[in-house]
Amino acid sequence: MPEPLTISDAEWLVMNVVWRDQPVEAQQVVDELAEANCWSAATIKTMLHRLVKKQALSFQQDGKRYLYSAAVRRSDCIRRASRSFLDRVFGGDAAPALMHFVKTTKLTDDEIAAIRRLLDDKEGRT
Repeated sequence: MPEPLTISDAEWLVMNVVWRDQPVEAQQVVDELAEANCWSAATIKTMLHRLVKKQALSFQQDGKRYLYSAAVRRSDCIRRASRSFLDRVFGGDAAPALMHFVKTTKLTDDEIAAIRRLLDDKEGRT
């Protein structure tokens, strides 16, 4: 059985560029992430290669260019990372995590209304 896909914090930055712009050239990922993160082009290309090995990305060669596309859905990766975080930090208990984020995060009126709707739906009020 294959082990679950884990994406490092740095790899999340790469994946977010690919999810947003796919298919994306390696150079575009380098241009977007290198300076902001003080990474060399080689470092970013190594992450792209690592993500291909993890089967998170696929690629096609187009002449000298490599075009990368996501091989996994962003929502699946978010679900897996959220579950891992919840298990590690909050012992798997969602309520304290949700309360912590609501208390410590600045929320707009629209975000508060959206959270209220979610909770009302969960409770079956709507």
